[in-house]
Amino acid sequence: MMHHKVGSVMTTDVVRAEYGTPFKEVVRLLAEHVVSGLAVVDEDDKVIGVISETDLLERQAATPGPYAPRRRLAFLTRLTRGARRQAAKARARTAGQLMTRPPVTAHADDTVVEAARTMVRQQVERLPVLDEADRLVGMVTRRDLLQVLLRSDAEIRTEVIEDVLVRTLWLPSRSIDVSVMEGVVTLTGHMERKSEKDMVRAVTGRIDGVVGVVDHLTYRLDDVRPYGNEPQALHGVSDDWLRRL
Repeated sequence: MMHHKVGSVMTTDVVRAEYGTPFKEVVRLLAEHVVSGLAVVDEDDKVIGVISETDLLERQAATPGPYAPRRRLAFLTRLTRGARRQAAKARARTAGQLMTRPPVTAHADDTVVEAARTMVRQQVERLPVLDEADRLVGMVTRRDLLQVLLRSDAEIRTEVIEDVLVRTLWLPSRSIDVSVMEGVVTLTGHMERKSEKDMVRAVTGRIDGVVGVVDHLTYRLDDVRPYGNEPQALHGVSDDWLRRL
């Protein structure tokens, strides 16, 4: 069982700008391509920054009105780092002066889960996607990642049977009854060992698009804690998987 990779959900037709791209051209690029952000790259296609609609709005908000007191603006730029950054954006004439740096990025072989965690942690809505040489190859947005959650019940059921039961546990495809309703997987059947039952439940819960797991599995042998509270060494096909969970 493998999580979907960022490369499978990203947009490959990436809108980009260079450091010297004029401000007005940046606005035109966003409007013409109907996107809310773009990557700024150097001559080697390495990402050096990101521009979003928020950056554009900050520039407009930071631009003083025609009758704004110049002395007060100068005082604010000395007051805080944030104020200095806003003042710099107000003067921005190129993509390089306007962009947010350092850029928060992902790699094409990162999992969707890893990319989602990065977005939440860094509070961003998009990630430029890099290849092995750290060159720009795509862009992934929150909406792209959410598409994984829209996988059909039939697709999820097939992955549970083929990847978890057959390829991981080497069990016959019909050894456990698998049903899926609105992303909730119900497992029903009898297994030889508790360790295998636990693994099926845990790995199924990590499949992309699974909302929850209902465990109706039973087992014959408790090979996890057969003697009181002292755990017994695990043996068998599920051992390595359980140690990683």
